[in-house]
Amino acid sequence: MLTPQEIVQELDKYIVGQHQAKRAVAIALRNRWRRQHVDSDLKDEITPKNIIMMGPTGVGKTEIARRLAKLADAPFLKIEASKFTEVGYVGKDVESMIRDLTELSVRMTKEEEKKKVYDKAKERAEEKVLDLLLPPIERKVSPRTTGDPHEMILSLDAPEETTRTREKLREMLQAGKLNDRELTLKLEEKPRTGFPMMVEVMTHQGNQEDIEHHLKEMMGNMFPKRAKQRKLKTPEALKVLTQEEAQKMIDMDRVVELALKRVQESGIIFLDEIDKVASRGSSHGPDISREGVQRDLLPIVEGSNVSTKYGMVKTDHILFIASGAFHMTKPSDLLPELQGRFPIRVKLDNLTKDDFKRILIEPKNALIKQYCALMKTEAITLEFTQDAIDEISEISSLVNERTENIGARRLHTVMERLLDQISFDAPHMAGEKIIIDREYIRKKLHDIVEDENLSRYIL
Repeated sequence: MLTPQEIVQELDKYIVGQHQAKRAVAIALRNRWRRQHVDSDLKDEITPKNIIMMGPTGVGKTEIARRLAKLADAPFLKIEASKFTEVGYVGKDVESMIRDLTELSVRMTKEEEKKKVYDKAKERAEEKVLDLLLPPIERKVSPRTTGDPHEMILSLDAPEETTRTREKLREMLQAGKLNDRELTLKLEEKPRTGFPMMVEVMTHQGNQEDIEHHLKEMMGNMFPKRAKQRKLKTPEALKVLTQEEAQKMIDMDRVVELALKRVQESGIIFLDEIDKVASRGSSHGPDISREGVQRDLLPIVEGSNVSTKYGMVKTDHILFIASGAFHMTKPSDLLPELQGRFPIRVKLDNLTKDDFKRILIEPKNALIKQYCALMKTEAITLEFTQDAIDEISEISSLVNERTENIGARRLHTVMERLLDQISFDAPHMAGEKIIIDREYIRKKLHDIVEDENLSRYIL
């Protein structure tokens, strides 16, 4: 498990600045590891210290949470709090986020289990491909020595020539010499039931998933499974058969058991736009509904049991990271009980011109690296001078001040506009080297930057 310092260093590779927020999430993640090593008497009493991130859009709130989940290899769900509605109204029910997170956890665990059996599954798939390329010789049936004609055994003797041919085909298959060969596979096709819409009309959103799951299972058993024939090239056939074999080899009961434990012990939910459901104390109008959403969120964040199609999920130790711009409201406008479940508050800073410069070149996934890599696929060498980086940062900072401040996302709009013509003509410019400097940028973006009204619509 990484130390808080190491977690911050990893986050620094992708996110510029925001040191306070990185420290907060690093401590929260390390505390999870510490909890696992506490004596069992206290273990269940230690709850995660949920976090509220305050800051404008585009400063790195979501990216910090997403990268944190990746570091922890944890199920991660990002959802907008404004999507939820009070129980009894049409809309998404708050418990659905736990169901979605559980579904993600099952998928993650299933993929990991498949990787463990991949080599064995590939061997089995290879045998099936060889059977298609060279059908096995019909085996002779002979009676047992007991004299009972009903007890039969299969003669396993196959001609040596067939065995040699099969091994030769195996070598050719592994060497890729049979890649152009087309094979006909018989694949299982799940029967179509066509009942989900009926379920949606008949049931409340919260119960719909469970009922639909049981109905699918019931209908699947009622209708016979059909086989569908598909013609595929050998590599694709091998891939499909490997997946099929891996699916057969994994124990789904174990997958579900591990996934439920994983979601309960290490799940992370990123509640975006929490400020949109903050109420400023009005006793009528939309504030009533906002307060209703907060009251529905409260038991989930505090810790409760949520029914999913895989079983009950306890939310006591799921880490919740909430975020919002809080332009019109403040965290203290949330219900006191909900505030108490988010004890850690961190404010993210507005991005400066210097931050924009760093974002363009420093992170592992820096924007300039991305565009250079994209153009390289067309055999074009793209080069940005230092004064070009300064100019892009200056323009992005200026447009954010004049219009809506969308943080680092402004760099995307400026870069797209700047490289629009090159991206369009790229297929006909193979072998060229293009240098982007300050003069090139001013020529491309001068009119837009000078005209404030135009920049509102273009950038």
